[in-house]
Amino acid sequence: MNIHVTDEAARWYKDELDIQQNAYVQFYVRYGGFRGLIPGFSLGVSLETPNEIHSSYEVENITFYVEAKDAWYFEEKDLNVEIDKNLNEPTFKFS
Repeated sequence: MNIHVTDEAARWYKDELDIQQNAYVQFYVRYGGFRGLIPGFSLGVSLETPNEIHSSYEVENITFYVEAKDAWYFEEKDLNVEIDKNLNEPTFKFS
């Protein structure tokens, strides 16, 4: 799997999470939520130090990543994070 985060989405995370310097933003699988790739699961986001990175993407001095333990969720799909212009917040797209 590959991860791609647009510059605009990275800036949104930088502002919302008050990131002042280099940081790690983890996308992790959580039970519940909506609009997920697999029914009953969705992606969560947190500022965490990585343990075992499966995939990552760096932009705006932020490393966005998925841990190896969550790789199953993507089933060989790529994660694209961009800004939803109507909601003015990030949206996840899988390809």
